[in-house]
Amino acid sequence: MIKKWLSTLRGRLFALLAVLGAVTSLAVGGATYVSVRAEADALFDYQLRQTALSLRDQGQVAPDEAAVLADPSFDYVVQIWSLQGLSLYSSRPQGMTEPLPARAVLGYSNLRLGGQDWRVFGAATPLRVVQVAQPLRVRQRLAALAALRSVLPVAVALPLVAAAVWWLIGVSLAPLARVTHAAQARGATALEALPTAGLPGEVAPLVDAFNGLLGRLAEAFETQRSFVADAAHELRSPLTALKLQLGLLRDSAPGPEQAASIARLRGGIDRAVRLVEQLLALARAEPGAQSAGLPLDLAELARQAVSDVRPLADTAGVVLTLTAPDPLPLTGDPQSLRGALRNLIDNAVKYGARTVQVAALRGERGAPLLRVDDDGPGIPPEARERVFDRFQRGEDASVEGSGLGLAIVRAAARQQGAVVQLADAPLGGLRAEIRWPRAARS
Repeated sequence: MIKKWLSTLRGRLFALLAVLGAVTSLAVGGATYVSVRAEADALFDYQLRQTALSLRDQGQVAPDEAAVLADPSFDYVVQIWSLQGLSLYSSRPQGMTEPLPARAVLGYSNLRLGGQDWRVFGAATPLRVVQVAQPLRVRQRLAALAALRSVLPVAVALPLVAAAVWWLIGVSLAPLARVTHAAQARGATALEALPTAGLPGEVAPLVDAFNGLLGRLAEAFETQRSFVADAAHELRSPLTALKLQLGLLRDSAPGPEQAASIARLRGGIDRAVRLVEQLLALARAEPGAQSAGLPLDLAELARQAVSDVRPLADTAGVVLTLTAPDPLPLTGDPQSLRGALRNLIDNAVKYGARTVQVAALRGERGAPLLRVDDDGPGIPPEARERVFDRFQRGEDASVEGSGLGLAIVRAAARQQGAVVQLADAPLGGLRAEIRWPRAARS
């Protein structure tokens, strides 16, 4: 039970403060006890001296004073001698077996008489010598009682302070308890921000960071839900077309009609496969996906991407050129970057360009740069940001595609720490660039 209690923040704080308070109280109490005892001893010495001085100038002890000095409850012993050594007065309290010595020591001194210690003060005048003594045990008992009375408030206040500390810790940690309760009361799909009102400065950054994580998770989940919904919508059309084409193939007679149906079916399957590949490529490039982080040569990667698209360019009669004079070593995901560049080239070829120029070079401050210029119809400036949305196709409806190409390019670039920019090309069409912010390390 104690171990479980100490495992909580409130228990740990209270235990540490309780130990600190106990040590402080003991130190203060001990110092107070010693100080009060010393002050009590000084007060008793003062009383001893004042008693002796009050008797040194008297010719004789008055009867009423003698009665007081002879009272058994009076702790002091008083003896008065003349200068010739004649005893003028001597009191002896009950229990004292022997008198004070006849030779007095002027000032303060300690004596041991009758098995106990005495504190003595002696004073002399031209006519007589006065000696007053008090048992040390009486002084010590009275001093100890005075010291204990001074320490008693500290002992009484200690548990009250401990209870107040326990309550104050609970009040201070109440906002944290509310955050904990709010987190525990939520379901698996609740990603709203946790309350931060009243949180201590040491805890607020942690809750803020956690709320930021919840916000990113909510955004990622919303993106995934949108992605799944869009993918389901996009896959429904080609799958329905495949089903219809399969029915036509089944009902067609052998001959040219059946061959045409088979060709249409094969084309539909190819489009469905391409769409699935694009969806998988986009999923791999989404935020949070693991990047390979392998060493690669951007110039070699550009040559491979151009080789991938060259058959399509040759078929369409597009002049496809590559400029990659020097190696461009960096670290990244070669498959993702190759697919992104291939999509840029593929879009340029499909959307009516007759010339496509690809370049892998160093841009500003030596940062790597991939560039694709074409002489096609281009994209209006006001529509350039929108074309990066998923399933957003170009204005030419006759061009087949999934509308995922540029979305994949942007996601892949972000995954590699780069950005995608669209601008007007010197050839008159569109310029697409993948830029790294600084020189990459191989």
